[in-house]
Amino acid sequence: MNNTSFRLIGSLPKIGIRPIIDGRRKGVREALEDQTMGMAKAVAQLLSENLKYPNGQPVECVIADTTIGGVAEAARCAEKFAREGVGVSISVTPCWCYGSETIDMDPYIPKAIWGFNGTERPGAVYLAAALAGHSQKGLPAFGIYGRDVQDATDRSIPEDVKEKLMRFARAGLAVALMRGKSYLSMGSVSMGIAGSIVNSDFFESYLGMRNEYVDMSEFTRRIDEEIYDKDEFERALKWVKENCKEGKDNNSPAMQSSRQRKDWEWEFVVKMTMIARDLMVGNERLAELGYVEEAQGHNAIAAGFQGQRQWTDHFPNGDFMEAMLNSSFDWNGIRAPYIMATENDSLNGVAMLFGYLLTNTAQIFADVRTYWSPDAVKRVTGKELTGIAENGIIHLINSGAAALDGTGQQSRNGEPVMKPFWEITEDEAKKCLDATSWRPAIREYFRGGGFSSNFLTKGGMPVTMMRVNIIKGLGPVLQIAEGYTVDLPEDVHNILDKRTDPTWPTTWFAPRLTGSSAFRDVYSVMNNWGANHGAISYGHIGADLITLASILRIPVCMHNVPEEKIFRPSAWGAFGTKDLEGADYRACKNFGPLYGKF
Repeated sequence: MNNTSFRLIGSLPKIGIRPIIDGRRKGVREALEDQTMGMAKAVAQLLSENLKYPNGQPVECVIADTTIGGVAEAARCAEKFAREGVGVSISVTPCWCYGSETIDMDPYIPKAIWGFNGTERPGAVYLAAALAGHSQKGLPAFGIYGRDVQDATDRSIPEDVKEKLMRFARAGLAVALMRGKSYLSMGSVSMGIAGSIVNSDFFESYLGMRNEYVDMSEFTRRIDEEIYDKDEFERALKWVKENCKEGKDNNSPAMQSSRQRKDWEWEFVVKMTMIARDLMVGNERLAELGYVEEAQGHNAIAAGFQGQRQWTDHFPNGDFMEAMLNSSFDWNGIRAPYIMATENDSLNGVAMLFGYLLTNTAQIFADVRTYWSPDAVKRVTGKELTGIAENGIIHLINSGAAALDGTGQQSRNGEPVMKPFWEITEDEAKKCLDATSWRPAIREYFRGGGFSSNFLTKGGMPVTMMRVNIIKGLGPVLQIAEGYTVDLPEDVHNILDKRTDPTWPTTWFAPRLTGSSAFRDVYSVMNNWGANHGAISYGHIGADLITLASILRIPVCMHNVPEEKIFRPSAWGAFGTKDLEGADYRACKNFGPLYGKF
């Protein structure tokens, strides 16, 4: 597979730039042409130089053929954008223009307007008029207005404007990339976990996605009938033997499998990994082998595997499959991660998808397992928590399905990071693999065996934990907690880790506290988390998530993002400016889901 190709069906969405101008000829319009088109070109350059698609290619911008002074030119622009595959719209202007005659009327395309802050021409007046038109027509748009006045001859983009343009563009592209893609359920409901009761109305109405389903027996069918690339399997198995070290077997001697059985399990889980990938995105090689239908895949931008318990009581678990697909590398080299939710928790899969599309980095899937207070740690270990962990920590751990990028073995400027795949070196991928051992699965949990990844995440990484929940009568909500990964002294880690399942990967997480509400202390973060799982993304991306959620009309019920970084459509201000959280709920309910009624 080509690492730079887009593995899903459908063209990559482009950002459309709409230069809006005063339509009055014989002096006014002519005087503004260069400045207006110059703003459009500057925005296009900013975004194409700083944003990339998930395949690593620069984001492509499309500028209207002419400035837009009235409805005819707006219609020509809309026609061009439809032909070019534009999925995000940004209008720019330095002057007064004709508000509702020039706005973007497509209800499904996220839209923003930058009104130049200058004294010579009233760009801010158009901005306000156009935003009012958007709000009145039920087409929420983001308003961008620089804090400081610029000279008419100033062609630069102020830093505060750049920040908003970038934030909106990242979120808008995430929305456009999801639209028309699939979430693939491999199996059904896992152990009664509500997130694996896949809600198709949510996917269709809020995300513009479709739902696809296969029974887990499809794995056994493809294994038994050898519907996979045998050449790739041999190459993959050789790579796994060389790079995936088998760890200590923590099962009692009576429960341990024979060497012969373990070798068979390794072959089985490698086949599972290939088959899951083929189910998600297809594989042209299968058509060459005579399996044309199977070669198609399900165009899945994300997927989930039920596993427990109907599968894992009999067959090897999905831990290796999930961990390797979620990682940025495998036997085919360094490549973009796939998004695969453990236990088919589709709502955590959606949170992972949000994080991935905003950052282009692999995501950690984890149980939000245990809150350790400073007093509890002192009682159990005799040691005190210090530094960013001094107020307590949350143990993030799940049965081995977290992306290996989560080891923190990649680096930038000497600090641990998680990178987009095109920045990862072969040496960094090797370090991630070397920092991971694959422990034989605990058979009390997984009677069918398998292997769970075991690693410890390096501390000091800024990360964001997030989760989508669905509430009856309310709909979906998003939770966000920015914080840091934590290094514990080795003896403290060992004591705490052994109190749970030491065969699984551990991330120690310290959320950033605000002193109030759900972030008054670490216990409150844990106590207010809405489900058993969380998705963890590299970087403090809470502000981008809030912008994304507002486009989709998903209210944010919990976050620790500074107020000055929150960027939502201008219409949200009409629902209250003192209580921003309440205004978000009211606005989302009023406008409803982006693609229809939930």
